[in-house]
Amino acid sequence: MERHEKSGAVIYAKDVGRMSAFYEAVFGLKRTHMDSSFAVLESPVAEWVVVSVPKDVASGIELATPPALRTGTPIKLVFPVRSIAACRAAAERLGGGFNPPDKQWEFNGAVVCDGFDPEGNVVQAREPA
Repeated sequence: MERHEKSGAVIYAKDVGRMSAFYEAVFGLKRTHMDSSFAVLESPVAEWVVVSVPKDVASGIELATPPALRTGTPIKLVFPVRSIAACRAAAERLGGGFNPPDKQWEFNGAVVCDGFDPEGNVVQAREPA
């Protein structure tokens, strides 16, 4: 793999394949590498690595449908998107979701909406206002 000078984040997941598919489809990220323990997803400006939770930790994680939201974390991933409506539709097909349109708001020249991935991590989509 090449070394990249990009900002990014690491997302720990019980199901790396499902989670990477979600981020690819919903936020338009490109998968540049994947094996059984991690996937690298990229945009032109950032890199996200979905990493398998260690087995001893994963055994204590129960996933529900819909997922229980992990709102207690002080971090929220934010993604620029062309269409929150398109993200909402893709997320629902892939086990995640977004708040309804009446829960969107405007911030700093963008329409903003919170959502969640298939394992309950809270994410945010921002489309140009």
